[in-house]
Amino acid sequence: MNEALTSLLAVLNDLGLLWFAAGSVASSIHGLPRYTNDVDLLVDIDDVVVEEVAARVGAEFYMDVDEAKRSIRQGRGFNMMHLATASKIDIFPVGRDSFHRSELARASEEIWTIPGADSIRLVVASAEDTVRSKLRWYQLGGMTSDRQWGDILGVATRRGLDWDYMREWAPVVGVVALLDRLQTELERKVL
Repeated sequence: MNEALTSLLAVLNDLGLLWFAAGSVASSIHGLPRYTNDVDLLVDIDDVVVEEVAARVGAEFYMDVDEAKRSIRQGRGFNMMHLATASKIDIFPVGRDSFHRSELARASEEIWTIPGADSIRLVVASAEDTVRSKLRWYQLGGMTSDRQWGDILGVATRRGLDWDYMREWAPVVGVVALLDRLQTELERKVL
């Protein structure tokens, strides 16, 4: 995974694109480390610059440029496959709204250590945004994924969270009830 990620990040950085890692990579950094099959990157990308990304990664990655353009225009993610390692990187366009701009501004550099591989420096979503995002994915998955909930608890128990920030954005992303559930569960653990 390091080889694929290092190569793609060099291209994104050379193009001056802002990005940050999210999903399971972020929850592994902020909470309990676990293996993940792919890396989720939120990238400040549009359907024009994606052609330049494709040209620069060349034959090193497989990506369907037309699908990537459609996905970006629709605000959806697309994936890239590193051919030498079969590593998958999911690219999600950063939205233009105030929430996504806040997410981008709050991301910070962290070190991700992959068992059996070298560590890599990444810009990573904040712990609060990681929890918020994981709550949303947990909700979209029918609130049945023990893995997602475990990731959420892992971050929430290992980091001092800015609850005011999370409460501010919870209604925007529709996770107020889940945030209440998380806070209640954490309070029970302390007692």
